[in-house]
Amino acid sequence: MKSLAAVPEADFPVLPSSLPQTTEAATLIVSYLEAIGVEYVFGVPGGAVEPLYNALAVSMRRGGPRPVLARHEAGAAFMADGYARETGRLGVCVATSGPGATNLLTGVACAYDNSVPMLAITGQPSLPLFGKRALQESACTGVNTVGMFRHCTRYSTLVSHADQLENKLVNALMRASQLPHGPVHLSIPVDLLRTQIEQRLSPASLKVLMAKPSMIDEDAVRGLCQLVRQSSKTVLIIGGGCGEAIDALMHFAELTDSSFVTTPDAKGLVHPHHPLYRGVFGFAGHVSAQKALRDNVDLVLAVGTSLGEWTSAAWSDSVLNQRMVHIDATDEHLLRSPMARQHVRGRIRTVFERLLDMMHIEQASWGDVWGGVEMGQVRIAANAADKVHLNEPHKVMADDTPIKPQRLMNELSQRFPPTTRFVADAGNSTAWAIHYLELRNRRVGLVSSGPAGAGDRRGERRQDHAGWLRVLMDFAPMGWAIGAAVGIARGKPDCPVVCITGDGSYLMNGQEITVAAQEGLNVVFVILNDAALGMVKHGQRLAGAERVAFELPQINYAAMAEAMGIAGHVIESPEDFAALDMEAILKRQGPTLLDIRIDGEEVPPMSLRMQTLDSVQD
Repeated sequence: MKSLAAVPEADFPVLPSSLPQTTEAATLIVSYLEAIGVEYVFGVPGGAVEPLYNALAVSMRRGGPRPVLARHEAGAAFMADGYARETGRLGVCVATSGPGATNLLTGVACAYDNSVPMLAITGQPSLPLFGKRALQESACTGVNTVGMFRHCTRYSTLVSHADQLENKLVNALMRASQLPHGPVHLSIPVDLLRTQIEQRLSPASLKVLMAKPSMIDEDAVRGLCQLVRQSSKTVLIIGGGCGEAIDALMHFAELTDSSFVTTPDAKGLVHPHHPLYRGVFGFAGHVSAQKALRDNVDLVLAVGTSLGEWTSAAWSDSVLNQRMVHIDATDEHLLRSPMARQHVRGRIRTVFERLLDMMHIEQASWGDVWGGVEMGQVRIAANAADKVHLNEPHKVMADDTPIKPQRLMNELSQRFPPTTRFVADAGNSTAWAIHYLELRNRRVGLVSSGPAGAGDRRGERRQDHAGWLRVLMDFAPMGWAIGAAVGIARGKPDCPVVCITGDGSYLMNGQEITVAAQEGLNVVFVILNDAALGMVKHGQRLAGAERVAFELPQINYAAMAEAMGIAGHVIESPEDFAALDMEAILKRQGPTLLDIRIDGEEVPPMSLRMQTLDSVQD
């Protein structure tokens, strides 16, 4: 199969002669975005990108892509990030030249380190003004933003001639869609955006060029099949890159009676009450997950995971050893497991679909037993010793005032419908959500115990690939969840979105709540209010460091929301939660803010982070 990256320019579909041959550059860009299904462009306008916003104004009147006005360019990138994760479409963000571009950098870097497909477009002054100290010039003759973006994108380029635009735009869109996913960046002078250019390629053909390849290493999958067949006990580590493959992975786990754990960023891809689920492995994870990977395991399949600090339990040797097979679509991830027994490269969904085919063929031919368990005989109920073990489970139902964060996570789990998207911000919010947050609906679909290969299902199984919980790994900026929640809600307006964030993060990016209000989006912003940078405070205590520079003022965030015309509520106890009219909140055409006064003395499950910091000091 031909790689998309290798498609030469001559293979690009050429426009039929009957179609217009010239168009304004800005209009061409918007037409390409519309052709690949982009609905929204998140950004902050400015003089250097005015032609692009003119084209968007025309586009929105005919039902094409329309702009969403962010309050800060980093927020725009976070929104594009959330939109891309939820919809599977390209996230697009726009900023003007100079400080507009540099403000965008943090959000783009976050997308880069979390493999989120994104197109960032920034402006420049007119080309003849380069080198003359034009206002907000940021090309090679000024503050070189193109160079800055090269370090956190898959592709970053200045469009310096009109005839470059179409090819560079197509190249950028293709790079963003290929594995490893990530952001791309085009910097375009304002005079070029106004230029009439010859349109040679068909925008409608872009979907073909951007299609994900399904290439796999057939010999590697066959070797994996034999390893699984020989293993008496297999455990899966499901990573954040498994979204589109989750049904095939669950099918495999159930057919082989293999327990599975998730990395923190993959918890939202699985049902937390599945009988084979043993919890989160890594940051803020569960003892039961660590136990599942240690107890008489022959084979560990690490699937779609980067094996970074938070996803490998700080590079634990209980996983990074020769029992592990690392399965991933990107070499970047596979390079972190040179000690693995085997690497399997390929699109994860394709790998497991092919593996299941091989298993069914072998069973049909020889009636095989896999790992001592007949295929399809799934244990319906887990033993008590196998269930997910929470830290301090008694606090999940504590009636204390101020409210315990553990109890808060339980309240959120119980009071929102199973279609809810939860997004947790960097800091304590992430730790509490990873460890304690659950999904309300307890029904779990299992593979039928009937004939192998029948593929029957019963019960309810989520059909989307986005997952019910989103958290960040690796590059994790505070305030990301606030913008991402807006992007998720814009991409999936029929599902409630809950943003769990801290008061420190809210003070950084909380202004983006007004975007949710302006767009009429049903987002519930849950502020963990402890008047502190919580992870800093607890980290200093646990490390025995000086206790300094973590205090925040005690602020009534509900009153701030009400001043913006947004419904706000102060929650100090479980009783206050019970008094909320949740039905009205879920029906509201706009956001709600819950100012949760949490017990700031509760230490989040962050021991893994402290372990890493201590080992560095040693």
